[in-house]
Amino acid sequence: MQASGQFKDRVLMITGGTGSFGSTVLKHFLDSELAEIRIFSRDEKKQDDMRHSLLAERPESAEKVKFYVGDVRNMRSVRDAVQGVDYIFHAAALKQVPSCEFFPMEAVRTNVEGTDNVLHAAVDAGVKKIVCLSTDKAAYPINAMGISKAMMEKVIAANARVAAGKTTICCTRYGNVMCSRGSVIPLFVDQIRAGKPITITNPEMTRFLMNLDEAVALVLFAFEHGGPGDLFIQKADAARIGDLAKAVQSLFGDTGMKLIGTRHGEKLYETLMTNEECVKSLDMGDYYRVPPDGRDLNYDKFFVEGQVRTMADEAYTSHNTRRLDTEGTIQKLLTADYVKEALQDMGRA
Repeated sequence: MQASGQFKDRVLMITGGTGSFGSTVLKHFLDSELAEIRIFSRDEKKQDDMRHSLLAERPESAEKVKFYVGDVRNMRSVRDAVQGVDYIFHAAALKQVPSCEFFPMEAVRTNVEGTDNVLHAAVDAGVKKIVCLSTDKAAYPINAMGISKAMMEKVIAANARVAAGKTTICCTRYGNVMCSRGSVIPLFVDQIRAGKPITITNPEMTRFLMNLDEAVALVLFAFEHGGPGDLFIQKADAARIGDLAKAVQSLFGDTGMKLIGTRHGEKLYETLMTNEECVKSLDMGDYYRVPPDGRDLNYDKFFVEGQVRTMADEAYTSHNTRRLDTEGTIQKLLTADYVKEALQDMGRA
């Protein structure tokens, strides 16, 4: 994956930069022509680990990576970090569905207020372009995490409208990123390593499956093609949780399965694009672009003129996208670095 020529001699900041997405972005951009990559996060331990890893493995590139300890909830720390930045990938988020159910205001403070802080600070500092990361759980949300991300998308749209012509703000929305922090595949692998049965919520649940490289590719596509307020969605495969569990056990060993029931706030299937968004979406090959709603608050002219169609017949969901069987899910799993490394560690490569 090649970084855009627009990055030459520029400064990129990644919020939540020590997470799974940030680490993968860093891997792709270390050899780019970026002058500087800023890692902004609140976890000094993860930053220290990343710093030492870079010095050990990529000493020739480590100098261009700068670390900023701060929290998107704290406007002062964000304002300090964005000075001199050209582009931002905004990945900082609370994303654990059950924990957000129990602490919904924490999700609001990070996902909604934190995003607003980043966008306002960035516009004030003259940042040229911002790509924000959202989730399928923001479409028809039923849990606190999804609701906070849906509000985040509204905050993005509102800021994009105001900042148009100065700072371009756009958004990506994607499904489950395999092996990212807190995802189910590392949990399954840890349970197998411990000789325990893997825990299944509902085998009939379906989920979109992306690897981290695909998540980065989506963000780069949005960076290249995004206008103010645009939303980008990758066409993604999906799998039943039951088939995912079988695929993991085919690779790592069969220790049995235990049904534990649906967790707080979980859906049977996820939606990447709503019926309403499908109507105005543009097919761009491997991706969909959903342009922003360009109307203002003067609704009278729209009632007079009318709009013939406001909903598509069907949303784009993990139930109606291309469904992988167990073998297909195995092949998808093998595209994830975590899976390949775990197989080597367990002598199953």
